[in-house]
This record gives sequence, structure tokens and C-alpha cells, in this order.
Amino acid sequence: MPRRLLLPKGKATSGSSGFVEAERLSYSSTGCSVFTPLLHSPLLPFLPSFMLNLGFVSAILAHYDLNSVLKFASEHKFKCVEVMCWPTENAGTPERDTRRYAGVTHIDVNNLDVSHVKGLTHQYGVSISGLGYYPNPLDADPEKAEFYREHIKQIIRAAAKLGISVVNTFIGRNPALNMADNLKLFAEHWPAIVKVAEENNVKIGIENCPMWFSNDEWPGGKNLATTPAVWDRMFEIIPSRALGLNYDPSHLIWQMMHEVQPIYNYRDRLHHIHLKDVKLYRNKLNHVGIMANPLEYHSPKLPGLGDVRWGAFFAALTDVRYRGPVCIEVEDKAFEGSPDDVMTAILTARNYLSQFLVL
Repeated sequence: MPRRLLLPKGKATSGSSGFVEAERLSYSSTGCSVFTPLLHSPLLPFLPSFMLNLGFVSAILAHYDLNSVLKFASEHKFKCVEVMCWPTENAGTPERDTRRYAGVTHIDVNNLDVSHVKGLTHQYGVSISGLGYYPNPLDADPEKAEFYREHIKQIIRAAAKLGISVVNTFIGRNPALNMADNLKLFAEHWPAIVKVAEENNVKIGIENCPMWFSNDEWPGGKNLATTPAVWDRMFEIIPSRALGLNYDPSHLIWQMMHEVQPIYNYRDRLHHIHLKDVKLYRNKLNHVGIMANPLEYHSPKLPGLGDVRWGAFFAALTDVRYRGPVCIEVEDKAFEGSPDDVMTAILTARNYLSQFLVL
């Protein structure tokens, strides 16, 4: 198979300095590679903004306002932030979500001030990688499920007004129903959401978290999009390219699956990336078994402190030419003791990940 890569432009090339994309065609008689340039463009400089843009998920800074979140990001060399957009209490929400990291509103899409948001991103030189909201749009309670779905649509419309290309969320799931019946619910309710995304030229990134950690999420969890087999069915039911993944490798680790291979298999569906690690405690797993609630044998960790193979992960992202946001998601309970611990968590993760990208 021919290999594509970037080579520095020669001095004879006209235009701006930068790089050209080239294809390896064969080996010469001397053993040196022979390359044929495919594209010359000043728009292909080898700059971080055109490769992997490191950010973080704003939910960890729940008590900050948007100004403070973006200011922190700018001061600490982050290029982007995924901004949480949960409905406020006066938005008619059925009940406030009390889960860890849920219920955070850094942009209120029901009272959107476009110029204010754009002004802050320009002031601090930090982009918004996506708007995030993670409820259960297939909740067993029809009233709640409808509210969640309508708020997702509202976020999509807000993203379009702000010039943000991605909205991240969950598919949802009724834990009491089997996979086949949940896929029927998906086929019934999700085409309307994807249609709104298409109409607004916005992509939807579905995070692959099973949302099964505790007794209230037993037995099936609250998010359908957990495995490649399910993703295949989702994309068969709704083939629109507007629907894709907000891929988090950590969730495959504790499901005893390969966390890197999906990058290759779903390269065209990678709309956003979460960077979170997980530690699988084999001694605990051996004691409780895989039928136990998952938090009985694993724990979310900062990148580098768990079992994700980050070198292989970033190699895969570059192999498939992924270019876009990679956002740290902090859910490590070891760093929740104080506000200083939270800051330490974000910066520790940044420092570890800096070996794979440019800050």
C-alpha cells in the first residue's frame, strides 16, 4: 500500500514555506524512497492548530463562569475547551441531574449571547471544541426523554449560531430493555435530532460511555453506544455523516476491549476525542466478577495513571490523519479533595500528554 506523509518543501518551491503531502510509490535501486508530491499548499504548515488541539471538558470547573474557564485555558496553554450546556433550573427541566460532573452550565443556550461568547473566545485565543450535554435521551420516562431530546436540538441550533461544528452527547438507553428494543427506540427518536444537525451543518459526537456504574443504572446502563457492534447498527439505521463519535478509549478498557483499534475502524466518524484513563483492578475483578457494578473493579484516572496505551492511541490518531480537538476529561476521584487538587489534575494531565502533541 502507498504511504502518505508530509515532507518539507524544497527551496525551489514557490509560495510560503511549509510542507507538502507526498506519496511513497516505490524504492529506487539505491534503496532510497521515491516520492511524488500530491499537493502544494501554504495551508499545510506543520502547526499545532492543524493537528491535535489539546483542551479539557469544562465540567470539572463547575463553579467557574465561562470567562474564568477560558481565561484558565489560555493561561495554561490549552487551545480549546468543550463547554457544558446543561439546562438551568428555570428552563423547565424535569429534575436537576445530581450526578458527578452533570448539571454544569457554562453557556445557557436558552439565553444565548452570541457576541459575548465569541468575544471571550477571541479575547483569550481559545476555541470551543464542542458544546456538551450528556443526559439520557431514551429515558424510560417519556416526559424526561422528550425534554432531553429537545434540549439537544436547542444546543445544536446554538452551536450553529456560534460557529461551533460539534455537539457532544449520549444516545441514551432504557436500562430495563434489551439491546434490540433500545435500537428500536433509537430508530424512532434519533432521526429527528440528526435532521436538525444536518440542517444546521453541525456534527453530533456520541460518547461511548456505557453509563453503568451504580445500582440506579443497573442492569444495562443509560447509554446505548457502548461497543463497535452497536455503533455499526446505529450507523446502519442512521447513515448520516453528521452522526459520529466523541471517542473515549477508557470505556473500552474496563469492557475488556481493544481501545486503539476503533480509531482505525471508525476514522470517518471521529468528530471529537475525550482523553481519560482508567485503572482496572484485577484483584477486585477476580473477586466480584464482570457481572458486578463496574465501579467495583475499575476507577477513572488521569491520562498516564491507568491502563490506556497512550503511545499507540496517539499513533493511531496520526495514522488516520485525525485533526481536531483532544480534550482531557477529569473524573479521577483522587484529585477531588480541594480546588487546588482539581487544578493539579488538569495540569498533571496536560503535562503528561504534552509528549504526544505541541502545547
